[in-house]
Amino acid sequence: MLRTLRARLQQGYRTMRYPNGTPPDLPQHFPGRPEIDSSKCVDECRQCSEICPTQAIHITPQSRQLSLDTGRCIFCRECESACGTGAVRFSREFRMAASKRESLVVTDNTPLPLAEIGDAIHRVIGRSLRLRQVSAGGCNACEADVNVLNTVGWELSRFGIQYVASPRHADGLLITGPVTQNMRLALEKTYQAVPSPKIVIAVGACAISGGPYVDHPEVHNGAASVVPVDVFVPGCPPHPLTILHALLAAVRAIPGQR
Repeated sequence: MLRTLRARLQQGYRTMRYPNGTPPDLPQHFPGRPEIDSSKCVDECRQCSEICPTQAIHITPQSRQLSLDTGRCIFCRECESACGTGAVRFSREFRMAASKRESLVVTDNTPLPLAEIGDAIHRVIGRSLRLRQVSAGGCNACEADVNVLNTVGWELSRFGIQYVASPRHADGLLITGPVTQNMRLALEKTYQAVPSPKIVIAVGACAISGGPYVDHPEVHNGAASVVPVDVFVPGCPPHPLTILHALLAAVRAIPGQR
């Protein structure tokens, strides 16, 4: 017993301070929100769009305007490597979630997107949120990072946000995976079982757009094709800090969030 108490005292305070303090250090190889500079694009060069495995990059021929859809992006950074001029680069910015699907498209000087739920449901749930997590055919990468938030270093429950076993006890759904054909009915029934008003959070490229499986006959290209989505969290998988920011922003638990 004394050995246990001594070890606990030596460990000190292990839960991070964010959002009331600095966020935890991100890995050196972390690919954050992309930054676009179309002025650096070279005429007739389409290497970034041609190498993208999910067709997340679009170039307007007339204006040479470059745009990158973070909802389709799997953050492989192949476009950054292929671009010799630096027109596409990945920053360290982890705040990428959005309430509107179109806000995930990044162009030159695009401001950070907003992730928040509507006033009607916010008046009901306040800053307390119970979520039923649905893995709709995911590879378990997004699921793993969602589960990380329950560890002592993150301690999601301190914000009044918890995962629950039954959709009837939930305020909404947190969905991962591209929604395979075998999971479509299960997702629909789970959504119907959640009492209204309710929210849906799509986590990861697969849940937003189908990810690398987009347009495959056995998937439905994300959760929005089956249920209405309120918050989109890009990444493949999203870093736990990106997911946490999305959850806190949605319930307006971040300083400065209305």
